[in-house]
Amino acid sequence: MTIFKRVLVALAVVVLLLPASAQALSMMDPFNLPAAMDGGTAKVGDGVPYADGPRHKLDIYAPEQRGAAAPVVFFIYGGGWNRGERSDYQFVGRALASRGFVTVIADYRLVPDVAYPAFLEDSARALRWVQDNIASYGGDPNRLFLAGHSAGAYNAVMLALDPSFLKEYGVTMPILGVGALSGPYDFYPFEYDEVRNAFGSAPNPEGTQPINLVTSAAPPMYLASGTTDPIVRVQNTEHFAQALRDQGVWVTTQYYEGFGHMEPVIAMGALWRWRMPVLDDMVAFFQRFGAFPSGVPYVAVAPEPPEMMPDAVAPMNQIIADLDAMFQRIEE
Repeated sequence: MTIFKRVLVALAVVVLLLPASAQALSMMDPFNLPAAMDGGTAKVGDGVPYADGPRHKLDIYAPEQRGAAAPVVFFIYGGGWNRGERSDYQFVGRALASRGFVTVIADYRLVPDVAYPAFLEDSARALRWVQDNIASYGGDPNRLFLAGHSAGAYNAVMLALDPSFLKEYGVTMPILGVGALSGPYDFYPFEYDEVRNAFGSAPNPEGTQPINLVTSAAPPMYLASGTTDPIVRVQNTEHFAQALRDQGVWVTTQYYEGFGHMEPVIAMGALWRWRMPVLDDMVAFFQRFGAFPSGVPYVAVAPEPPEMMPDAVAPMNQIIADLDAMFQRIEE
């Protein structure tokens, strides 16, 4: 049995078990199976505290073979600002580590325990930890990139656009670029409960919108979206990209035809990378803006579609549908 078929069998088992024991299993588990993640990588930091509190911990991934200091990606996961765990995104940490990056994934406080701007403040606090400590894990704090998916893409973009968050925690590292997947950037007025709960008490709601904060000082951005995203419409990326370009900011856009909200982040992992080149597109963007001054140390190989049993893709499609069903729309 091939590795891919072994993963599919395990994936199908997870799908069957999820309704009966949702607390014990996560829908993201199939993408974090050992056979479904990139080899040649190591988890070099596990549950490292960056502040007091159970939601103030981070994980760190790196290439197994490390020499000179490596560029750093601070990845922020999504979940509508009210769900998400760093452990669900091991596959992203290892994917970026397989391309030569030291990757940090930090938990942050969630709605309803907090509201805007607490989750941004948590990420800024975690970045201060990165600034002070990442060199001990093989990372170069002067080659920092932010990345995120969905609500995490919003968080990453806001940290890059609004200097007050980083200034509050004494973060002086330059942000060389931002890689944002399926992000909401222009969703006021707040029409859905998920968004109202996170942002409804903001004293200046227009000031919570990335599209209103664009200046020529923004770092270069890679913005990607599935063209059939049912949660955050592709127009969010299109309008935000144009606002950045109007200010002379470098923007690289990628629109993945026929894909929805979760697929771009899932395709960063080894299991689904054959569906779209999102990892290589993001790495190429980071390389353009200084990730590896001496050249990319790892050659990207485009995977071939796997040989599958006729119905083998069904469990994966079911997981994608179930994940999308967990989200409310961000905006019309």
